Amino acid sequence: MIISRTPYRVSFFGGGSDYPQWFKSHPGAVLSTTINRYCYLSVRRLPPFFPHKTRALWSKIELVDSNADIEHPAIRACLEYMGMEDGLEIHHDGDLPGRSGMGSSAAFTVGLLHALHGLKSEMVSKRQLAVEAMEVDQDLAQDIVGCQDHAASAFGGLNRIDFQGERGGFTVTPIAIDKARLRLLRDHLMLFYTGLQRTASSVAARQVAGFPQREAELRRIYETVGEGQKLLSDGKLREFGLLLHEAWLAKRSLGASNDRLDLIYGAALKSGALGGKVLGAGNGGFMLIFAEPDRRREVRDALYDLLYVPFEFESQGSQIVYYAQE
Repeated sequence: MIISRTPYRVSFFGGGSDYPQWFKSHPGAVLSTTINRYCYLSVRRLPPFFPHKTRALWSKIELVDSNADIEHPAIRACLEYMGMEDGLEIHHDGDLPGRSGMGSSAAFTVGLLHALHGLKSEMVSKRQLAVEAMEVDQDLAQDIVGCQDHAASAFGGLNRIDFQGERGGFTVTPIAIDKARLRLLRDHLMLFYTGLQRTASSVAARQVAGFPQREAELRRIYETVGEGQKLLSDGKLREFGLLLHEAWLAKRSLGASNDRLDLIYGAALKSGALGGKVLGAGNGGFMLIFAEPDRRREVRDALYDLLYVPFEFESQGSQIVYYAQE
């Protein structure tokens, strides 16, 4: 049995500029971090004592005679990509719900590919893992998704990730700040689950279709990555929060919000938050709020009806945490 553990991510700036439809002709970048909330995938070869060939457990249980008959698009696409014809048992567990803006679908693909490579006794680099996951989701599964989530989950850590030209040509640059400042940044961040789930690819499809009419907004979204990076290194963290607010307004103009999310965000600002954003493609999922530490209690009180999710930063990326070959 092989078990992989792959982190979810929190994206600060640049979301939208990581789509191939944009960065093939314009520079794209994101500033993001992975957190200590994980997607776990276990894979083993299924002994030939069962009436089915493969058993896949996610939010449902699939028992199939052919791997091509698996309903879950990412599982089916990963097995096709890896040329897996053996009977398998695949089991998924996640610390956070899917369709919630935390990069869960990319973490799933990265983690499953990592486990399948382990099952085949293959070592794989973080870059190879990220690129393969992009190919699986975008080409085989035909999802309209960006590239930042795959890179973030594979590499781990607080990074600037630049995209230009070809899909595999991205550059991951770790943000070098000391532990005390990293802790201070963490103390300014709050994560809330709105309870609104959505399919990211359908939201993204509408946003991507509007790229030609929103070039100015996307260029500004890209610029905020460099500004946020500089503020993390030597600026005032308060300004980082205000920049988050500005970036969210630009992202909101691309159709990433709705009336319910606007009310939540407005309540957070009224209670003392400096900024924030809805994570992922928008229109639901998790909301990140930036507030000075002495205002956190007021923000939590204002958003009392939402689930508050504490977290820490993580830096390892996707890992094989259990390896036992037959």
